[in-house]
Amino acid sequence: MIKDDVLRELEENKGQYISGSEMASRLGVSRNAIWKTIKTLEKKGYIIDSVPRLGYALSDKSDILSSFSIEKHTKYPLNIEVYDTIPSTNTELKALAEDGALEGLVLVANEQTLGRGRMGKKFYSPKNTGVYLSILLRPEIPADKALYLTTMAAVATAKAIEDVSSKKAGIKWVNDIYIDDKKVCGILTESNLNIETNTLDYVIVGIGINICPPEGSFPSDIKDIATSVFENSKDAHNLKSKLVGHLLDYFFDFYTDSKTNKYVDEYISRSMLIGRDITVFQNNQSLNAKALAIDKNCRLQVEYEDGKTKWLNCGEVSIRV
Repeated sequence: MIKDDVLRELEENKGQYISGSEMASRLGVSRNAIWKTIKTLEKKGYIIDSVPRLGYALSDKSDILSSFSIEKHTKYPLNIEVYDTIPSTNTELKALAEDGALEGLVLVANEQTLGRGRMGKKFYSPKNTGVYLSILLRPEIPADKALYLTTMAAVATAKAIEDVSSKKAGIKWVNDIYIDDKKVCGILTESNLNIETNTLDYVIVGIGINICPPEGSFPSDIKDIATSVFENSKDAHNLKSKLVGHLLDYFFDFYTDSKTNKYVDEYISRSMLIGRDITVFQNNQSLNAKALAIDKNCRLQVEYEDGKTKWLNCGEVSIRV
């Protein structure tokens, strides 16, 4: 589509003028078609400067998430699709995976109307204050190794957050990213099991990040436990695409080198649980415990109040205060 081609040209040269005639020649269309496309993009909210004899330039003031704005910040040839609004990136990607979509398809959204978290919880996903993405994988691994994909995503997200901000990101086992003891990101990994081979047909890694506080603050039920990467939207300007691009690069660096699991040491070092009192939620029970250690398999060792210890490879925990 000409709109996509023009937007790619503008994004790749953001802040620099491109001659309309040169763009038309490269894309094999008329100058009038370029002009009409520019007007269409402006109606969608893009800020495009136009100067006679210089051409068109995507303004640095323009900050709309697109596949092209993200591709500038990632080295992997991924198929990235960006939505302004979607019910759930995980739900949509599951449907596409069932229809045979290839590994490396990434859905990114500016808003989710039916965002989902772990254990059937809703995931607060308001417009313009976060970024929500899901990654389709078709790994050749046993089902019991799926935990590694969640932990890879956790480290990748923590590193990407630190790349674009001055914040230090920690990990609450197994899948949450925290800043200053408050949750800034949740990860939901879902998979489809091939019963005959006990391997995974596909895995979807969903990641939701609070970029800046919503207008009027977070809802009352999470305002004391949620935070954001930036204090306001101004500080986040032109950084969402970079954050997503870096996150994808880190994740696929780990994923393509999964046999060595070099990232595991960093996952352990970023843990904010070790030595803390926690509550473990498993099998419709909640039990008080102390977090003792995380091993090379990313399992959490806990000590319950009766003195018994156990290694957990799945489940939900919360910090007791």
